[in-house]
Amino acid sequence: MVHVYNCHPFASQQIVPTDQEPGLFCCGGDALFVVSAGGCRIEAFQLQREEECTLLCRFATMGKVLSIAHSEIGDYLVTIEEKSKATYLRAYTNWRYQAVEKTRVAVRMLGHFLRGSSFRAAPKEQMEIIEIPLFDPPLCFSCCQVTGDLLVGCRKSLVLFSLKKQDVNDPLSVLDFERSLIVHVPGWTPTRVCFCDGYVAIQMELEILIVKLEHFHQQPTNDNVLVSKDINTSIDIEDKGLMRQVPQADVSQLEQDDFYICQKHQELLGEEARECGVSVTLERTGMEHEAGDSLGVSYILYRRFAPDFFQGHTVEETHLHSLQLLPIFTVTSSQDLSCEKKEREPLNMFCFLSMPNTGYLYSIRNGVELISAYQYPEKAQQAVLSNQFLHVITRNALQCFTVRCSAVAARTEDPYVDTTMKACPPFTMDVCALRIQLFIGLKALCHFKNHVILLTKAAVDGDGGSGRGPKKAPSKKSTSTKQRVFSESGHGWNLYVVNTVSTLHLYSEMVEYSKKYETSSPQAQSCIHLLSEAHLLLRADFLDPGVRDPAERGELEAAFRESCAQLGDCYSRFDKRDFHLALPYYKMSGLSVTDVIDRNVAFSQKSKSFGKGFLFYLKHSLYEESSEELSEETAGQVLHIFSTAEPSQLPHVVCSPCMLHANHATAFTCLEKLEATFPSVIVTLTKAAVALKMENLEQYKTEMGRHAEMLQVYGFIEEPKLLLLLSREGKSIEPTALAHHLKETQEGLLVASVVALHENNKVKLGEADTFFKELCRETGDEKDGPQLLVDFWEALLVASTQEAVIQELLFKLSTVYIDRISTKENSGIKPLKTAEDLINSCSHYGLIFPWVSVITPSDFNMDHHYQEDLQKLQSLLSGPSLDPSSIFPLLEQLSDNESPGLSIHVLCATKLGDYESCIDKLLERCPQAIIPYANHELQHEKQPLWWQKVLPELCKKTKCEGNENNTFLSSLKETLLVVAMELDPLDFLNLIPDDGTAAFFLPYVLECSQKNLMT
Repeated sequence: MVHVYNCHPFASQQIVPTDQEPGLFCCGGDALFVVSAGGCRIEAFQLQREEECTLLCRFATMGKVLSIAHSEIGDYLVTIEEKSKATYLRAYTNWRYQAVEKTRVAVRMLGHFLRGSSFRAAPKEQMEIIEIPLFDPPLCFSCCQVTGDLLVGCRKSLVLFSLKKQDVNDPLSVLDFERSLIVHVPGWTPTRVCFCDGYVAIQMELEILIVKLEHFHQQPTNDNVLVSKDINTSIDIEDKGLMRQVPQADVSQLEQDDFYICQKHQELLGEEARECGVSVTLERTGMEHEAGDSLGVSYILYRRFAPDFFQGHTVEETHLHSLQLLPIFTVTSSQDLSCEKKEREPLNMFCFLSMPNTGYLYSIRNGVELISAYQYPEKAQQAVLSNQFLHVITRNALQCFTVRCSAVAARTEDPYVDTTMKACPPFTMDVCALRIQLFIGLKALCHFKNHVILLTKAAVDGDGGSGRGPKKAPSKKSTSTKQRVFSESGHGWNLYVVNTVSTLHLYSEMVEYSKKYETSSPQAQSCIHLLSEAHLLLRADFLDPGVRDPAERGELEAAFRESCAQLGDCYSRFDKRDFHLALPYYKMSGLSVTDVIDRNVAFSQKSKSFGKGFLFYLKHSLYEESSEELSEETAGQVLHIFSTAEPSQLPHVVCSPCMLHANHATAFTCLEKLEATFPSVIVTLTKAAVALKMENLEQYKTEMGRHAEMLQVYGFIEEPKLLLLLSREGKSIEPTALAHHLKETQEGLLVASVVALHENNKVKLGEADTFFKELCRETGDEKDGPQLLVDFWEALLVASTQEAVIQELLFKLSTVYIDRISTKENSGIKPLKTAEDLINSCSHYGLIFPWVSVITPSDFNMDHHYQEDLQKLQSLLSGPSLDPSSIFPLLEQLSDNESPGLSIHVLCATKLGDYESCIDKLLERCPQAIIPYANHELQHEKQPLWWQKVLPELCKKTKCEGNENNTFLSSLKETLLVVAMELDPLDFLNLIPDDGTAAFFLPYVLECSQKNLMT
């Protein structure tokens, strides 16, 4: 569907003062090039906004010009010329020297400069004509807008010429071309080609093929010939007849019967285009290319059209026309607005192609997608695409359509588009015709920047006056495409330069136009559609690196913010399907929350209601992002809005940091009314928080006593802002007054609530840590581990199932326990859970090993709080989760000369498998623990350590100490009993020391022998 409006994109028009009837023309480099109808002279006119076109220069060509184009890169003209029934391809460089009456002209062959001629040593200020030889006559050509390279279409192939430029001295430069690549497309004779940034578009009468030339870093199999990834057929495929769907004999018979074979419509996108049956092979001919760098072909798009005879057109009238590749440029992040055009990178690539009644716009970079289809009101003769408009000429009208290029490019450039942060009108939106301007006898069209150039002829031979003459029967013989050459006998011709209005002027007109729709039909889509079109116009200018003037960009930015505000108003006030778009548009507008409220409150007084989009924006701003503190008056308006529109949201609204200045009595009254209708835990908790702000402790106690603590935890999960306020950037956390009060009165509820918030992804672990540190800052509790924070870690360790969180908590708790044990400093605050509580409720806290209790008995002379911390650390090391290597560097704080430090060192070493060092430490510092340690740890594969380590060491200790140390002696006896039960008599005898007393060891030898006899 095409929306038709009556805007005025055209400002003024001028008549180009040509001496003779124009035949061909093109634009580029702020100049208009006009070829006279005779075809042997070119006139260049200066294109200036709102000023008369002035003649720059005239120069003769070497033949009759059949086709002409200008390249912005290199500022050269390229022509296809005919002379003596032969066709030539020529490039005209340094043509501007003709404007200062430099009559010198040099003619040379392609590659003359590259081969190092005398010209290189003695450059001259002169225009050059470069002859470009070809094997086959040229049919069409295209200049790349990114590199300036030239692609020429011939009967069986395409030839790519690379542009070479060298600055000899300022401002003189020399251009030349090198034939670098031949693209073989058997079976295709192009009627039009386009080339840009490696994309090649080839058009036949009813078919279009787009491929991409891509570099691959791999060694090609042949130094010169590079075959596309999916093609293995030879170049003579056409001669073998493989490209034809109909046998040759049948075709001959059909030609005799004067039939025309029409294949059905087909569209293949992306990888599917490989199945089109068109072979594309590459032959590299250039001398310069990187080693290991090869070229390949990626298929982008294939489309074949079936002729549409229902509109009364002949076969000739149903051909494709106006093929165009349009790059959308932007400046890379490392460049500024003063960069040269050659440094720009295409952000997107678009392809436009047109049938007489319909035009098609595709986005072909980063995937292929049909963006828009343009239904023309009458038969189109030519169409030209720009980044803002599509200009189409029919026989008697110039039509201006909007395009969606900026909508696609915006999404490519900014990943935040289509999120809650930013928005952009969809490219699937219906297109519109802004203007249909009448002209008589339109024949040709060209576009350059802010100028549309039109050729009109009031009467042309063979035209017939209406373009709707008698229908001709479709004929195979009438399908050949010929170059349109206007008759020199025509009369009443004019060449117009139509100047378009500035983007800001057209934007303002479209905004005014949209107000008519808003007044007459507020719920209609036309208002939003027209504002969206105006928004895309501004976006197109933003993406243009050519807009460099800071003042102009400043005006564009102001208009852009205004456009976002207007779109935000539209989506906020009406019950549109996309009401959520009010949020990103208002954000992009730069309006404050107060400004948006004022705009919508004023509107609601007329409509007697608040729109979904406004409520969506307001909720998101209050709940999530805005750090703006509303005034008491505005906050009262917010309470009124939600009391009227969505009362259930009042608890969340009251808790918002934006409502800091709201009247507490008014808020409490609104909550009471809500509770009378919809009572809930969150309403009660919010009332308690407001009562606390009002310093009404009796009311606070009444509200808090209405629900059990478990239900209150669920209430805090539903609204975390009752306890903590998080800044927009997440860098600061502020506990609420309710949180401070709970710290003093209900610590358990506070800790359980924050644990629940973490487990429900309402708060991160680091944020919770900051919350408790801020909460305990005023109490003077230790900085690195306030007891309430430790209580939180212990409670979270009980509840959490996330392995990463568990390991982090284990390290945090171990650090705190070790620090407290080593420094012997404690605030004296009683923890919420004792070591016994944690052992019974948490699997990460294990039962303390029996031998640990021997080292540090429960009646050990130690402060009770440190005893708890020591037991908790011992329990963690006795459990299955804590990796002792993670805290090993922290053990330097604990001396193993004292029993607490010794127990921790031995526990860590044991978990790390260093049993022998543990045995040495225990024998040295706590021998009474050696037997309990061995009984518990030296089991299974570790059992040999009884006789390999424990027994020899005890024998040495006993010998040194004598009978005075009963601990070593009793330990030795118990060890001998264990060894005697496990070893054979002979092995046991070998373990007895040579200087040992026989009477002492004899009972154990007998025990070992009896055990052996029994088994």
